[in-house]
Amino acid sequence: MFDYEGRRARLSERMEVEEVDLLFLAPSADLEYLTGLERQIPNFGQESYAHGWVAGAFFRPYTEPVFVLPRMLVAFEQRGQLDGDVVVVGETDDGFEVFERVAGGLGARRTVAVGDRVWAESVLNLGRILGFDRIRTGSSIVNELRRVKEPDELAALDRAIRPVEQAMAAVTPLVVPGATTAELVEAVEHELRKAGSRCPSFTTHVFTGLGGEDYDSGAARARDPIPEGTAVMFDYGAVVDGYCSDFGRTIFCGNPPTEYREAYDVMLAAQEAGRSAASAGTLAADLNAACRGPIEEAGLGEHFRHRMGHGIGLDIHERPFISEEDRTPLEPGMTFTDEPSIIIPGRFAVRIEDVLVCEEGGGRSLNSYPAAMVANS
Repeated sequence: MFDYEGRRARLSERMEVEEVDLLFLAPSADLEYLTGLERQIPNFGQESYAHGWVAGAFFRPYTEPVFVLPRMLVAFEQRGQLDGDVVVVGETDDGFEVFERVAGGLGARRTVAVGDRVWAESVLNLGRILGFDRIRTGSSIVNELRRVKEPDELAALDRAIRPVEQAMAAVTPLVVPGATTAELVEAVEHELRKAGSRCPSFTTHVFTGLGGEDYDSGAARARDPIPEGTAVMFDYGAVVDGYCSDFGRTIFCGNPPTEYREAYDVMLAAQEAGRSAASAGTLAADLNAACRGPIEEAGLGEHFRHRMGHGIGLDIHERPFISEEDRTPLEPGMTFTDEPSIIIPGRFAVRIEDVLVCEEGGGRSLNSYPAAMVANS
């Protein structure tokens, strides 16, 4: 489906520029981006296999990757054929000996980069085999490739957005006084799966902003009935073909007071300010400032405690961050969230979130779901 060979060719160019001779990536979004080796669906508790630390692939410029994979991963998780050599480590094998043989057989290397999701045991053993003074971090190399999305990636993001919008349409009528946030979380995730999502792209949040725990469906407060006069915020995402969506809307239970209506209008103005300013060449920090502008001007700046957004793609949070510390110039094809919020403790909260793609004249929303205020009695 995706041009993995073309991606690896661009990686080779980056490795030459960075003077990196060898790159080792564990199962991760980076490895999936380059080879199609799917990640597991995340679990709260860590799963593990014998010799699990060896799992990953070595990359050299203009050469097919060499995978080292535990037998259990190959038998139960790998889908389809992988381009490159695959070395399988069985349960009774000497995992270090196999890893040493593969890594040492790739030739003398001056600089060895490792991904951010590589186990410490893997890094320590690479250091023992190849020399600790040669090792550096390597995910930034792949991140620079992943930041700008190709047309097939934008199409995948479109497919990941459809389930979240279908779920919102289905769940909106359920947001009434007396419902619980735990029930709404369950409904959202049920609808996501019905609509074709592999799993939630992150922990589904349905919360009021009035307390510190009701966003967690396992907390006691999540089982409390939502009272009339409460704003309920949704923050969730889907996964389709490995790509993540991130989506948010707010629904008011009851008749919204004037101050809520006014804050909602400010929040919509902030989101539009962010979208229109998301043009190529704008610094991420300046885009964040543009989004904050209407909220600051309305005197509500202290209640915008978040950032405008973050990059999104194979990971739910990718760089660049659309935040005050990030000075990355935006490029056409970069995708990121536009998610201003106003959270006033003890009173109400409003938030809306869509995914944008940077274009020459400003951001284009990949979402089509209405942003107008919704209130249910």
